[in-house]
Order: sequence, then C-alpha cells, then structure tokens
Amino acid sequence: MVNPELENGFNFLKDKGLFNFMINITTDELIKAGAHFGHPTSRWHPGFRNYISMKKNGVHIIDLDQTSQCMYKAAQEIIKIVKGDGNILFVGTKKQAKDVVQQAADRCGMYYIVERWLGGTLTNYGTIKKSIKRLNILDKESSEIYANLTKKELNSLERERLRLADLHRGIKDMKHLPAALFFVDGIHERIAIAEAKVLGIPTFGIIDSNTDPNEAEYPIPANDDSMKTIHLIVNYIADAILEVTGGEMEDDIIDVDEEKSTDETIETKDEDEDGSIKETSEGIDAKSDAESAEVVTELEEKPKEEN
Repeated sequence: MVNPELENGFNFLKDKGLFNFMINITTDELIKAGAHFGHPTSRWHPGFRNYISMKKNGVHIIDLDQTSQCMYKAAQEIIKIVKGDGNILFVGTKKQAKDVVQQAADRCGMYYIVERWLGGTLTNYGTIKKSIKRLNILDKESSEIYANLTKKELNSLERERLRLADLHRGIKDMKHLPAALFFVDGIHERIAIAEAKVLGIPTFGIIDSNTDPNEAEYPIPANDDSMKTIHLIVNYIADAILEVTGGEMEDDIIDVDEEKSTDETIETKDEDEDGSIKETSEGIDAKSDAESAEVVTELEEKPKEEN
C-alpha cells in the first residue's frame, strides 16, 4: 500500500482538485504490473543499490515504496512545468514502449519520439527544424517541388516524405525545445538524456536495476522491459498532465489492451549492441500469480538485504 506520508500528500492534492487518479495506484497494482522485477543480479548497477528491496532467484526486486514516491515527485514537478506552459517530450524507442508512449503522448497533447533518435535532435534542433520544414513542403501535393518531374523523381520524393514523416511524426508541430524530457529505459535513450543534460532540460524516466539512477534528475525505479509497467507509469504521467490541460483520463491505467497483452510474449532475450545476450524482464513479467504472491509475501516479511 501507499505509505501514510504519500497518502496524506495525495489527499491534500485531491482536496485541491489535483491528481485524483494517484490515490488509486497501490503497491499491489505495481506488483501486478510486474514493476518490481529488476535485472539479474549479475547485471545490476551499483548506483541502484538504494532502490533494491531484496534478491529472488538471481533477480533484484525493486522497492516499490520508493517507486511510488518517485512517481509522485516526478508528477508534481511535471505539473509545475506544464502549468508554466512548458511542453514535455516523451521518448520511447524500444519495441515494448513505442505504442504505449505514442498513445499516451497523443492523449495528453504532448510531443513524442518512438522511432530512431536522431543525434542532435535537441542540441542541433535548428537542423531538425529544417528537416521538418522540408517534410511540410513534401506533404503539400500542390507544392511546386512536384512540378515537371519524372516518375522516378516523384517516387524518390515520396520515399523521402515517408522517411521524414516516420521520423518526425511526433515532433512535427514542436516549434521550440521541450521544457522536459520523459524517457523509458535510461540505457536505450542515453543519447537523448545526454543532449537534454547539455541544454539543461530536466529529465524524467523509468530506470531499471542495470542503470545508474543519477542519469535522470527524476528517476522512477521500475521494470523498464514490461509493457504493463511502462503502460502504468507513462499513463500516470499523462494523466497528471491532463489534470492541468483538461482532457479525458483513463478509467484504469493499468489494463493494457487485450490485443497488446498477446505481445507480452515478446522474446525474453534481446541482443545488446556489443553482441551479448541480454535477459529482459519480459519473461519474468509473465510469471504466474502464485509466484508474484510469493514475492509479495517475502517483501512484507523479509527485511531489506544489504546489497
């Protein structure tokens, strides 16, 4: 359950008409989403020590009380940014995050990048704006650029238009740099985070046990390979934004579309850039309710281990 200190904060905000949805997110729901499963103990980052509750079957278990607190702090800060007319850029280019991030960002009216992160998207934004301007020209069928061209040249321009549309679809209307960056997976989005740091843009994101939490100003320790966990946290932030901007919030931000639930069978092993095999938490996330209940029992009864 949410600790008393947080619950008091939630009740205060509820009285003020803000974050009514937050009170519904409990530790049990985070466990149901698989947020507590970290990476194998052999792949942990020492900087993550304070966010680890225990070890089970060679896997680190994340302290969900701290996850709740970090979600709360991140949402509070994002609400301040949005109130100050700031925009949030959501970044989720890994396969488990793409659809969830795009839908959540669209729902709350913010920008997103779910395809390949182009180096310099933030630090060299002037060039990106020129690329978007080019896309806007190509989108106009009546544009003079299409006049008197051969079929081969027209096909070439169409391929260029499709490529640019795919890359820039989430930031096509972004007129200036975002006021904050929200990402999924600190390792996967390390270039985006580095660019944001150079420009002094605050960073928020889901950080797993194999990542240094200091990479983000507002880290949220959780399983960044589980679609259910990503869905829960990203939509939690989207609902926080909607409390300010107005809009329809999800009735139950934990449930993932039935269609997407079948995607939980995504390979449990991915290949790292160095060619090694990375065991993700997707396989762990699909474990039985009985095993999850066993973890809950241990979390309640076993004192935190020294990592």
